[in-house]
Amino acid sequence: MTPFTAPPSAAPPADNPYQQPVSINNSPRFAFVLGLIPGVGAIYNGQYLKGLVHAVIFGLLISLASATEGSAGQPMIVTLAMGFYAYMAFEAYHTARKRQLGLAVEEWSSLVSPNHYMARAPIGPVLLIVLGILFLLDTLHVIEFRELARFWPVLLIIAGAVMLFNRMSNARVAEDSARMESRHEQ
Repeated sequence: MTPFTAPPSAAPPADNPYQQPVSINNSPRFAFVLGLIPGVGAIYNGQYLKGLVHAVIFGLLISLASATEGSAGQPMIVTLAMGFYAYMAFEAYHTARKRQLGLAVEEWSSLVSPNHYMARAPIGPVLLIVLGILFLLDTLHVIEFRELARFWPVLLIIAGAVMLFNRMSNARVAEDSARMESRHEQ
C-alpha cells in the first residue's frame, strides 16, 4: 500500500516553500471587484495573510485620517488611503490574471515586480522613517506640515521617474541579451 501524495501541480516548488500552487479558476474581473473590499481580493486569490495585512493597513489609514481631522496632514493621509484602496483592487486583478495564465504566484506578489535595485532597497522601512520624521517635526513646530504638504505632487513625479527608469533599464537589458544571443547563434 502506497502512501497518498499530492499531485505534482498542487505541491509548491522545493526552492520556495511560500509559493502558492497555481490555480486557473480565478476570474481577474471578479478579483478586481472583490479587491474593492479591503483584503477580500487577496483572500480570493489565496493570499490570506496578505488579505489580513491589506485590511489592517486600510483600517489604520482610515483611523489616521479621522484622527487628523482638521489638521494639515489629513489631505495627505486621505490621498494615501484612496491610493491604497485602488492598489488593492488592481493588485487582486493582476494576481488573478497571473494565476489564470498559469504563472506561479507567491504570497507577497505585487503589481510591481522587484528588480535587482528594488530587492536591495528597504523602501517600506525608509518610507515609515521619513513619515515619522515629518510628523515629529510638525509636532515640534519645527516645520509646519501644511507648508510641506503642498509639495506632495513631487512624490508622484519621483515615483513616475523611478518607474520610467526601471522600464527603460529593463528594456535595455533585454535588448542587450537579445543582441548577445544573436552573436552566439552566428
